[in-house]
Amino acid sequence: MTTTYAVLSEGLEKRFGEVRALRGLDLAVRQGSVCGLLGPNGAGKTTAVRLLTTLLRPDAGSARIAGHDLVRDAAAVRRSIAVTGQYASVDGDLTGRENLRLFARLHRVRGPNDRAAELLDRFGLTEAADRKAAGYSGGMRRRLDLAASLVRRPEVLFLDEPTTGLDPASRNGIREAVRALATDGTTVLLTTQYLEEADRLADEIVLLDRGRVTRTGSPAELKALIGWYAEAVVADQDALPKAAAVLDRLTGAEPKLDHERLTVGAPTTDPTLTLPRLVRELDAAAVPLLDASLRPPTLDDVFLRFLRLTGSHA
Repeated sequence: MTTTYAVLSEGLEKRFGEVRALRGLDLAVRQGSVCGLLGPNGAGKTTAVRLLTTLLRPDAGSARIAGHDLVRDAAAVRRSIAVTGQYASVDGDLTGRENLRLFARLHRVRGPNDRAAELLDRFGLTEAADRKAAGYSGGMRRRLDLAASLVRRPEVLFLDEPTTGLDPASRNGIREAVRALATDGTTVLLTTQYLEEADRLADEIVLLDRGRVTRTGSPAELKALIGWYAEAVVADQDALPKAAAVLDRLTGAEPKLDHERLTVGAPTTDPTLTLPRLVRELDAAAVPLLDASLRPPTLDDVFLRFLRLTGSHA
C-alpha cells in the first residue's frame, strides 16, 4: 500500500549567524493525520514551522508540502496550507461574521457569506457572529482565528501553540475542532507545550532537540520505550534522598524529585519490578512511606527521559 505524505522533508538546515537552528530536519507526516512536533525551548520547532510554511528559506535540504516543492514552488505551497499561531490574527473591530467574510473575499472563495456562516456554525460561534471580535473571550477568538485559517479548506494546517493561555474548557474546544479536521482529511502539524494535548491529539509525535529529530512514533510507541513509572510519596523532605537512592538502584534511571509533593519517581523497563517489591525495598531502607505506585508512563515521562538522554537543559 502506498502511503501519501502531506509533509515530507529531508535534511532541512537553517542557520542564524553562528546558531544552527536546524541541523537536518527529516519529517514524514501522513496525509490526514495529526503530527505533534515537540521539544524543549530552543529545539528548533518554530524555525521548522517557519521553514515549512515558506516564511524562511532553508540553507540546505529539501521538502515537499502537499506535493509541492518548498523552494521551487513556494506559491503553490502557500495556496495549499494555512497557519494558526498563538495570537489571533482577526480584526477586533470587526464582527466574527465580518472577519470570516473578509478572509473569504481575500482568498477569492466563492459564496463568502455562505462560507462564513458554515464556519461560524462549525465552531459554535453563530450566536456571537454579529458581535465585535474584541468582545470575544480568549477561547472564542482562538476558534474564530482557526475558522479564518480554514476559509480556503487547506490541505495542511500548521498550528503553532494554538491553545497557549486558554482555560481548560477552551483548550478542549480547540482540541475537538482539530480532531474533526483530521477526520475530514486535513493534515495537521501541531506544536504545543501541553504534552497531554499532544498525547490526546497526535497520531504521531516527533521529538526535536537541538535542531534534529531524536525520536518518532505514536504516543503509545514512545511511552513503551520507557516501560513503567515507579513513584513513591514520602512523609518528609529528609526522606527524599533515601527514596531516590532506592529507586535509582531498582530502575537504573535518574529519579525525579518533587520537593513540594514529596514524591520521587523514575521510569523502569525491568519486568521483575512489582509494586510489592518496590514497597519492600523502600521499607527495608527505612523510608517513611505514605504511598507508592507503579503505573504506565505519560508523555511527560517520555519528555523528561528524552531531555535527560539528550542532555538538553532548555
